[in-house]
Order: sequence, then C-alpha cells, then structure tokens
Amino acid sequence: MGVVNVTPDSFSDGGRFLSETAAVSHARALIADGADLIDIGGESTRPRAEPVSEADEIARVVPVIAAIRADSDIPISVDTLKPAVARAAVAAGASLWNDVTALTWSPDSLAVAAELGCGVILMHMQGRPATMQDDPRYDDVVGEVAAYLEARAEAAMAAGVPPAAIQLDPGVGFGKTAAHSLTLLAHLDRIVALGFPVVLGVSRKSFMARIDRTAKDAEDRLAGSLAAALAGARAGVATLRVHDVRETRQALAVQAAIEAARR
Repeated sequence: MGVVNVTPDSFSDGGRFLSETAAVSHARALIADGADLIDIGGESTRPRAEPVSEADEIARVVPVIAAIRADSDIPISVDTLKPAVARAAVAAGASLWNDVTALTWSPDSLAVAAELGCGVILMHMQGRPATMQDDPRYDDVVGEVAAYLEARAEAAMAAGVPPAAIQLDPGVGFGKTAAHSLTLLAHLDRIVALGFPVVLGVSRKSFMARIDRTAKDAEDRLAGSLAAALAGARAGVATLRVHDVRETRQALAVQAAIEAARR
C-alpha cells in the first residue's frame, strides 16, 4: 500500500504532496514502483496534529482519487475518520475506508461503512491524535490491542459489514510508546491469529529513532522501515503500508528468494 498524504503537516513528507498535481504525480510514481493499492489521506494523524474540516478534507482527497481512477484501476483507499469523507471518496472511486478510529469517530461510521459496501481497515489507537502520545499505558499491549480489534470487527459485522471486507491494523505508534510498538511487532502473530487480513503501517515511524539516534528525521528511517516490514511479512501480515514502495518490494523479493532457496 503506497501512501499519498495530501496534507501540509504529515510527519513523513511535510506537505510535499499537498497540491492535487503533486499528489497525483506521486501516486502515479508509486504505482510505477509496484504499489498494489494507494492510500490517500487529507488529514494528518501524526501526534498532536490539528483537525481538518470535513469540507477541506473532501476538497483535498476527492480530486486526487478521481484523477487516479481516471487512468488506473488500482484499488484506492481513503484514510479518514469522517463518514462524509469516506462517502465522497467512494463516490469518486475509492473502494476501501482506512479508519484510524476503527469506525468509532462518529455514531454513523458503522452504518455508513455497511451502506457503502466498501472494505474497511479497523485500526487500534489509544486516545486521539492530538493527545495519543501524552502518556500511553497498557497492562498487556498485545492482549489489549487484539481484544479491541476483535471487538471492533464484531461491531462492524453486527452493523452489516461482511467479514470478508474487514482488515485489522494494530496501530504501531498510535497511542503507544516505542516499547509498546516493538512488543506489538514481536507478537504480530497474535493479531494475525484473529483471522482477518492484517495491515501493518511501520514505515518511517518515530520508534526507530529510539533505537538509532541518527534516524531523527523521517527520511532517515528507510533501513529501519524495511527491517520492520520484513518482520511483518514473516509474521503473516497481508498488507504493508509504506512510503518507499520500490525498496520494500525489493526487500520482500530478496526475503522470498532466500526462503525459496532454503526449501
């Protein structure tokens, strides 16, 4: 899953793709690099990010989705917590709703997801982006994240979302310390064991800077992102949400070739 942030304040690219032209060009480059799907977001969910109005978010993402759909049949995901934005994005050509609040932001979220008939990615996040990194605490981070995701999947199914449309994301870095994120990565098999496809977003995450102090800037975390992506692949995740598509595909191909040689 290639990431396109149509935002001025993303942690990873600092607004380089805020304009429609830049965002569409970047999406096309990710497709050329081998992305299997494109995830488009118009509101930053980095720690302490400021909220974006519904109208502004729609104005950012819909033209980009429409432009990509006009010349490609690649699956498109919209990264939003707002049902109205998801509705507009699906009308423009998106087929997947990626929600960091696991369809809890609005009382209408579950019903709208069922009505739209699109796929949904349900992510775990403790708190909200503005405050999620203030003081995240868990007694058992893996158990609590797994239980939450299972409960949200059950809620989605009860609302009419087909089981086959549901994917889960443990939310690495969302309301979690570096230690929490590493523990989740070490035990991804327990999330995979819930029986739904798992989406893993670890690309350029800040926990890497706690391991390597030279990786202070997001652009300096490619090697760490690849290491984490490979760990996710070995654990059986279905989708890797990444900024560096070509490099990630190469790393996965080499890992697969090594495994094939072992057999």
